[in-house]
Amino acid sequence: MTTQAATAERTLPDIFYEDPEPIEDGMQQEPIINLLIFALRNWFRSENVFVGGGGFVFWNRLDGNERVSPDGFVALDTNPEFVYQFPNYLMWEIGKPPDLAMEVASPSTSSNDLGRKRDLYARLGVTEYWKFDPTGGELYGTALLGERLVDGEYVSFELNVEPDGSVWSRSEVLGLDFGWDGENFDIRDPLTGESVNPSAMAERERTRADRAEEGEERERVRADHERTRADHERARADRERQARLELEAKLRRMSQERRQDEINDEETSPS
Repeated sequence: MTTQAATAERTLPDIFYEDPEPIEDGMQQEPIINLLIFALRNWFRSENVFVGGGGFVFWNRLDGNERVSPDGFVALDTNPEFVYQFPNYLMWEIGKPPDLAMEVASPSTSSNDLGRKRDLYARLGVTEYWKFDPTGGELYGTALLGERLVDGEYVSFELNVEPDGSVWSRSEVLGLDFGWDGENFDIRDPLTGESVNPSAMAERERTRADRAEEGEERERVRADHERTRADHERARADRERQARLELEAKLRRMSQERRQDEINDEETSPS
């Protein structure tokens, strides 16, 4: 397990940082990269996990040009506050390579992702390497491919194909499922099968809140009906009681009148 202190003395290569060649089609990758990074950062927000995107990984403290820029990467047991003290991910400061690297295919980068970067990640000791092809496989040969490092070589994870044509594969490092439905990539919790994308989680939360509110409204309506029924029952009981009292009073009057008639008859009858 790797841990870092809250502060660190920067150790930077004393060399001019040459600007990398611009990626001519980088905008095509951006939405997918942002989705993956945002989802992972949100999922691990309360854990000691660093999720990076858009920065460099440096491995040679003597040569600042020995670096690589994954589209995204994850370092477990790594304090994000410690990493952010440096301008980039410096392996000699962090004490380990990233545990997972991600690349999103574009025409200008796909051959590099399949060749030089793949070999480099293996040499650096990146445990898992994941590739996402938004063309569905025209650039990588498959829409989704995850590989784990075994004895210095990458071995592919099983790719599961569903009847609807969607595919998914499980990351052992993250304990999450990466998926492709034919149009979009997603990250899912294998325990629930639900997306960990913050927007999807927020939508589910809104749906649950709406359902809870609907349940509360149904309960209010039921309670109103119950009160109305109880009011009707009380009113009916009051009417029946009033009718019974009136009948009893009438019977008493009739009895009294008969008794009075009997008394009058006795008084007027000849002795």
